[in-house]
Amino acid sequence: MGSMVGASVVRKEDPALLTGRGTFVDDIRLPGTVHMVFVRSYLAHARILSVDTDAAQRLPGVLGVWTHADLDGLPATRSVPGMERPCLAKDKVHFVGEPVAVVVATDRYLAADAAEAVVVEYEELPVMASVAAATAEGATPIIDGLPSNVVLEQQLSATDAEAELAAAPHRLAIALVNQRCAAVPMEPTVCLADWQSSGLTIWATSQTPHHMRNEIAQMFGLSQQEVRFVAPDVGGGFGAKASFYPEFLLTAELSRRLRRPVKYVETRSENMTSMVHGRAQQHDVEVGFDDEGHLLALRVRITQDCGGWPDSTGIGLPTLTSFMSGGCYRIPTIAPSFRSVVTNTTPVGSYRGAGRPEASYMIERVVDRVAAELGIDPLEVRRRNFVQPGEMPYATQFEGIVYDEADFPGALDKLLEHVDYAALRAEQAQRRADPTAPLLGIGFSTFVEMGGFGPTPLFEQFGYVGGWESANVRLNVDGSAVIKVGTSPHGQGHQTAFAQIVADRLSVPFERITLVHGDTATVQEGIGTMGSRGVPVGGSAVFKAATKVRDKAIRIAAHMLEADESDIELADGRFSVRGAPDQGVDMAEVAVRAFKPHLLPDGFDLGLDETAHHEPSNLSYPSGAHCCVVEIDRDTGKVLIRRYVAVDDCGVVINPLMAKGQIHGGVAQGIAQALIEEVTFAENGQPGTGTLVDYTLPSAKDLPRYETDHLVTPTSFNPLGAKGLGESGATAAPQAVVNAVVDAMAHLGVRSIDMPCTPQKVWRVLQAATRNGS
Repeated sequence: MGSMVGASVVRKEDPALLTGRGTFVDDIRLPGTVHMVFVRSYLAHARILSVDTDAAQRLPGVLGVWTHADLDGLPATRSVPGMERPCLAKDKVHFVGEPVAVVVATDRYLAADAAEAVVVEYEELPVMASVAAATAEGATPIIDGLPSNVVLEQQLSATDAEAELAAAPHRLAIALVNQRCAAVPMEPTVCLADWQSSGLTIWATSQTPHHMRNEIAQMFGLSQQEVRFVAPDVGGGFGAKASFYPEFLLTAELSRRLRRPVKYVETRSENMTSMVHGRAQQHDVEVGFDDEGHLLALRVRITQDCGGWPDSTGIGLPTLTSFMSGGCYRIPTIAPSFRSVVTNTTPVGSYRGAGRPEASYMIERVVDRVAAELGIDPLEVRRRNFVQPGEMPYATQFEGIVYDEADFPGALDKLLEHVDYAALRAEQAQRRADPTAPLLGIGFSTFVEMGGFGPTPLFEQFGYVGGWESANVRLNVDGSAVIKVGTSPHGQGHQTAFAQIVADRLSVPFERITLVHGDTATVQEGIGTMGSRGVPVGGSAVFKAATKVRDKAIRIAAHMLEADESDIELADGRFSVRGAPDQGVDMAEVAVRAFKPHLLPDGFDLGLDETAHHEPSNLSYPSGAHCCVVEIDRDTGKVLIRRYVAVDDCGVVINPLMAKGQIHGGVAQGIAQALIEEVTFAENGQPGTGTLVDYTLPSAKDLPRYETDHLVTPTSFNPLGAKGLGESGATAAPQAVVNAVVDAMAHLGVRSIDMPCTPQKVWRVLQAATRNGS
């Protein structure tokens, strides 16, 4: 059997998912289940004067209607102290879509009808649906008891870099917007709670079942053993399902009160205003540089729109943006700071990349602006500032942020093997001279991001028990193997990747390896899946557990073969004595022997069942170089992506086929952010993108045929050498696309354009530039 790590095997989980035989939360049917529906606020900021539930209570099938007053004592969801969010609005609402009351009925549609019958009387309050409005002089604090809507401010450097900026030969100020995006998973939030005398069971769409179990147990004063949290098949999450939602707590509480299972299924429209949004950052940047384009100093002031309630994960994201603000570059002084602002909008949380795409977009736009200012090719500016391979591991100025092994110049060189840059520039010049031809733009993104989330000191800041991950590997007596992991996938392919790792360590056929995950009753400990930590952290735990089983099996085999352990070799599922290949036993024989104490060495623990934890000593840092080539229709402003080439370095690649899929998905999200996606609110806080009619998602016709390649620079910070890849595409793509769009119009004096680069926006920029040019 050849090595499975590095093999392009198809995903084990796909047949069930593609044939409709997956098990999602709404597929779970418990006898006596009743259904919960929310009464949600239609105003963005208002005081609740009264809630009349009488009419709703009298409707057929209705089992009850509850407001915050009826649930007094139910804990709020955790956040920054003093900013905890109640499960149902207390006294006032903070954003459109905030739950005010819940109805439970025997049928979901009866519950929806009853919710319509609940009458809420509001007193409208001033709405601040933007950072500008929320920070205007005299703005009303949205969260009662706070002095203003700026809820957190932090300077992350000892200096503001003013002296270094003043001393630089050139100084440039740039304002950038990383617009608000919606995660839009295929499966919205769904949960089903069943509180019985033996304890509470919750099935829910979550990326972090153990974290949710711990939170719920603490909130209800239960032992962790009394709470079982199950995340079965989960239809995408993109970070947004790492947040704790009031739905989980409410279904549990109402199940306790009604003594029946309670299910909640979010509608798509609810999902657009209730699930946390991502990004929503503004960056005010100043960069100092010399005549050759060397970056000397960088000051970044980040303003984060938190939405109506600070999410416990979301509020930490500007910290990650700050840590990664230097990108791939050696910048002597970096001075980041941030402020987080509450507004009358949907709360903001993690979304694919969570803080790193914002940083990557910022520094890559800065590099292109410096190049334009000096008239130097943007690739040359990148080359002059790269941290070099010989400088790795590279300690940034931020404590604990140490880039692992990488080759930033090498990734760019490999990218250019696929891109005839000179020919593209020549074509661009020809098109500029022909007013009937679409404009051509070439954009680059050389990026580094964070993966392998942990270690514990960093992860604890987001409310988790630690940054480690757990795995258990058991070899059955028939020679098959079972893996139990604390990570809980929502599309990443853990079933396949972890089986490949175990197949290699134990020489067990890939097909005979099973994965168990997502159920706290069967996997006692875990942290979850986010921050590209599946393979680097979860996979490393699997590797360690499998290695412990392997070592134990070798000891048994040596005893059976009357040989020294150091002479035992394992290949193709068979242990043999080195130099005597005819002497051997297979894995199943060893597994059976593991349960025969009278035939084992003295003091041997029965069974081949081992648990391991992996605590990363450092984050991993995936990197790469992407190139986007666009055409812009001069008459309509429509941007067409003609080519997209991606070279990624995620260290050791476990499965190239899945890696390619991860890149495709991430790049698609990045392109969509660059060109079409944006969550909007009117001044009165009404969502402008509350449905999929208003919020444009990319379809196949909007996306190009991707060209991908890899540079493999293994990390030394985990035993697999893998860095993670799930978020790289979304981190790399936005600036590659926007740099290309700006490049296409650069000869007209265009230096910037905000995302999303819609046809209307590009057309307006083109018209303005043409007028100014004439």
